[in-house]
Amino acid sequence: MNTPAVDSLLAQMRVAAAAAGMRDVRPSAAPASQVDFAKVLKSSLDGVAQAQSKSEELQKAFVMGDERVSLSDTMIAMQKSSINFQTAVQVRNKFVQAYNDIMNMQV
Repeated sequence: MNTPAVDSLLAQMRVAAAAAGMRDVRPSAAPASQVDFAKVLKSSLDGVAQAQSKSEELQKAFVMGDERVSLSDTMIAMQKSSINFQTAVQVRNKFVQAYNDIMNMQV
């Protein structure tokens, strides 16, 4: 197993959790400050776009025969991109559902 890749993924997950305003479970963590929803949403969507872009670049490089790009790296990037996109779609669906629920409430 590639330990630097796992460490990198763990670091990315911590950054995403911090950006989402989640409390860090480590004992030395400082209290979370107030988070702007629009900034978190924009950074999340930018992350999805970057993952898709990286995935496409790796796919093109692999197809063109670049020896520096391995099939496993390409497949991992594709899966990350897919998971990020699916997550964004599910979050959007939850927002739409919540909006519809609120609009259907009787006042």
